[in-house]
Amino acid sequence: MLPLAWSCLSFYSLGVFAHSGISELAQLRLVNSPSRCAGRVEVLHNQQWGTVCDDSWDLQDAGVVCRQLGCQTALSAPGGARFGRGSDRIWLDDVNCAGTEVALSDCRARPWGDNNCHHGEDAGVVCSGNLHLPPLFIPLGLQLVNGPSRCAGRVEVLHNQQWGTVCDDSWDITDAGVVCRQLGCGTALSAPGGARFGQGSDRIWLDDVNCTGTEAALSDCRARPWGENNCNHGEDAGVVCSEVAQLRLVNSRSHCAGRVEVLHNRQWGTVCDDSWDLQDAGVVCRQLGCGTALSAPRGARFGRGSDRIWLDGVNCTGTEVALSDCRARPWGDNNCTHGEDAGVVCSDFSVS
Repeated sequence: MLPLAWSCLSFYSLGVFAHSGISELAQLRLVNSPSRCAGRVEVLHNQQWGTVCDDSWDLQDAGVVCRQLGCQTALSAPGGARFGRGSDRIWLDDVNCAGTEVALSDCRARPWGDNNCHHGEDAGVVCSGNLHLPPLFIPLGLQLVNGPSRCAGRVEVLHNQQWGTVCDDSWDITDAGVVCRQLGCGTALSAPGGARFGQGSDRIWLDDVNCTGTEAALSDCRARPWGENNCNHGEDAGVVCSEVAQLRLVNSRSHCAGRVEVLHNRQWGTVCDDSWDLQDAGVVCRQLGCGTALSAPRGARFGRGSDRIWLDGVNCTGTEVALSDCRARPWGDNNCTHGEDAGVVCSDFSVS
């Protein structure tokens, strides 16, 4: 089958930093924004995420990032930690792209980790393909949507700059396993068909997918040619991965409002409302792609849970990518009852 657009970069971006002497697989993401196409630029090196310094950072550099992520063209290249300060290594400094590079890793820069910067200089990007999705890393050409997390949902692939679905004909746990591994979501728990995560509305790009299980990307699997199918959206394929991102809102008619539940040790549990506030709720809403927080109801407003109370004393700064990044007591350490279960109502709340 033909590869996905930029298929050789569908999870990794291969390149050489021109005068660093280092050739490796460099991963890229934009974080701390309501969109996957805007945010603080972060790169992966030596299995650790880090930021890019804004020294010499410009629209040309940002354009390479946008194109690599399938986010069209660059609208701006904000510096000065416009999307918040990172907390890990500053990996890149003095990036100088010609603008024609396929990946940021092809641009000239100082050697990895060599910089004279601080996190107040973290570089950002705003792309024209400003899709309103959670600020979580979505590898180029593949995403899971309409699920409780980035690691569960309807499978969608990017082809000819348009997202589309995968038909569930012959879809199985082996195919799902390739998706989970490509997305960094562990192993596949299930491969639901029949539009379990809702029906898509765009093209059905892939049908009769048949992976061996060893492929690095879904685009490497055998399938019919792009767009050739005998399916309807009632057959859209889905995936549930083992690292299914540990957050959901329940007991409401909207997926953007409800009792907050987190997954830990493969068991769902609630969050105690001690110190629970709008800032904490905001992190939840942003993580779930539900906009901003309208309220942070306490006192089991959305009913009492019946499982473990996993989190207590949650104290988010408001800049975290995920609730699990916020300060809190150790997992399961609490002095609460389910009458104190925390809830959230987000701005994208709508009753179905």
